[in-house]
Amino acid sequence: MAIQRTFSIIKPDATARNLTGKINAVFEDAGLRIVGQRRIRMTDEQAKRFYAVHAERPFYGELVDFMTSGPVVVQVLEGENAVAKHREVMGATNPAEAAEGTVRKLYAQSIGENSVHGSDSEENAKIEIAQFFSEADIAG
Repeated sequence: MAIQRTFSIIKPDATARNLTGKINAVFEDAGLRIVGQRRIRMTDEQAKRFYAVHAERPFYGELVDFMTSGPVVVQVLEGENAVAKHREVMGATNPAEAAEGTVRKLYAQSIGENSVHGSDSEENAKIEIAQFFSEADIAG
């Protein structure tokens, strides 16, 4: 398998509960390396651009408001088959349906406050990483 990178966000509901280290431990225990990381307060403009794919959906405004409501941790994770591995360890969007031991089963409060975001494809990972990191920011 090829080494690839994926993009991850630890969302405001998780940073507010000081879960960054615990969530990162789940990622690292699954074989993913954190090669880029920054704690930020996402601006309205950043959130709108990041979630533009959902702009026509009824929850878009609520999603933007949530993602700008507090600090987030944006990250670049690296490992074998990183996109699929990260999605596996995040768990199902609905924490009630998430597998035991996944981030969302362990820490999510609801479908909306589900603690983490992860890229859904290698192509989208590259796009999402570029929105928050330059190559110089990533220390593999």
